[in-house]
Amino acid sequence: MIGRYKMSELSRKRLLSSLKIRLGELPHWLAWNLHPNARQNREHVRRFAGIHNGKRCFIVANGPSLRSTNLDFLANETTFGLNRIYLYFSETAFRPTYYVTMNELILEQFSADINKLAVPKFLNWNRRAFFEKEGRDIVYLKSKMVINDFFQSDLTKPLVVGATVTFAALQIAYYMGFQEVVLVGLDHDYAEKGVPSGLETRTAEQDLSHFHPQYFPKGVRWQLPDLLRSEIDFALARKAFEADGRRIYDATINGKCQVFEKRDYSTFFSK
Repeated sequence: MIGRYKMSELSRKRLLSSLKIRLGELPHWLAWNLHPNARQNREHVRRFAGIHNGKRCFIVANGPSLRSTNLDFLANETTFGLNRIYLYFSETAFRPTYYVTMNELILEQFSADINKLAVPKFLNWNRRAFFEKEGRDIVYLKSKMVINDFFQSDLTKPLVVGATVTFAALQIAYYMGFQEVVLVGLDHDYAEKGVPSGLETRTAEQDLSHFHPQYFPKGVRWQLPDLLRSEIDFALARKAFEADGRRIYDATINGKCQVFEKRDYSTFFSK
């Protein structure tokens, strides 16, 4: 074992791919540190620091359990919607307060959908070329490649995206000052098996691991889940929140994640 990988998973192809990714990261890193647009963007990021101090928010992940979760209860709550949550908009009145996606494959393949969302959007700086050059509703965050993940409390600095967008959303919620974060739709359970974070082109007709059967449709590129890294990242988030006297609760219906304190979804709302 090397970290969370088995030796059999560290093929020559995988190592070369990792090297290529790191070389491709260089121009984005230079632009983040030197380009005037990056300085302006960091000022935009600072506007969100502590704006929800002491409040509660809900992070709405994209597992199949979402279809059993009454999102109408969130009408008067501050919420984060992740990745392709907008596929649910035709079936529910729920609209997130904020939208987050850091996955580069999602940003590349579904940029037209994301550009249409009329809410503040937190996106990966590395894929800014796919999005509108102007617009106060887009906030770019810089992803950071590391050997050991960490929890970033200052979003004007690069952050670890980790193995799940939920980890990025937790760092954003922390930066905004939320006292209590409630997770829903975090099933932490996938039908697909394979090398963690391995890149694949979808061959299945339907997506059984998300709330919508065409969430990752046939023919699109995606990365296989890395549940172990997700759990490591979630543990980092829990430690950071609790060290500051804050809390993260997992109200996912039948969710498999065991990192956070479990709470029944309905208990967060008055009758």
